[in-house]
Amino acid sequence: MFFNETSQLIEPGYLPLETGYYRLSNGQMHVAILTLMHRCKGEMIDWWFGHLADTDTLRMWHPDSHVSLEWDETYRPGNYIGASQIVEGEFGGRTTGVRIHYHDPAEFLDISKLADANVSAAVCANVYDLEKVPRGRFIHLVRDTESGCEVRSRFWLFRATEADAITLMKHGLKLMYRLAAFLPDLYARENASYKSRAAG
Repeated sequence: MFFNETSQLIEPGYLPLETGYYRLSNGQMHVAILTLMHRCKGEMIDWWFGHLADTDTLRMWHPDSHVSLEWDETYRPGNYIGASQIVEGEFGGRTTGVRIHYHDPAEFLDISKLADANVSAAVCANVYDLEKVPRGRFIHLVRDTESGCEVRSRFWLFRATEADAITLMKHGLKLMYRLAAFLPDLYARENASYKSRAAG
């Protein structure tokens, strides 16, 4: 799937490839990851990215590979859209730093169709190296289910090898499964209104 075909993600059902990778005809590597997250909802995923405020919080997510996190001056707690973060981590046996700039989903998707598609959250970003050279982009599209939610992640990698795609796919799977393990309880502790709605 090319980036200009993201409308396919809003169609009912699933695409032929939901977890895996392949090289597109334009040379980019496309990585797909589907994660089922029991007890989680889209509002929790969106909240997590907005409150991913510092290195300590980042390391909750993946302490084995995440090293540091720093936001630019645009970031405000709870509001990550339009802000950039520099994340350093250990990937494929080496420490790598990237700059992630978060965009309004309307810049990546036809948001007029999200509600009808049961999409409860969409996290969209462009990724750069530390010299601000474009390295790729991604979308985490969340659909709520009866038991929680499903996160359909899509990455478009520029100038990437097959090994890069495999490393990212494995890392992404670990990230979302780890997040599913602690996010529901963390969100309930931090959001009394959600706790009261759940109890009702």
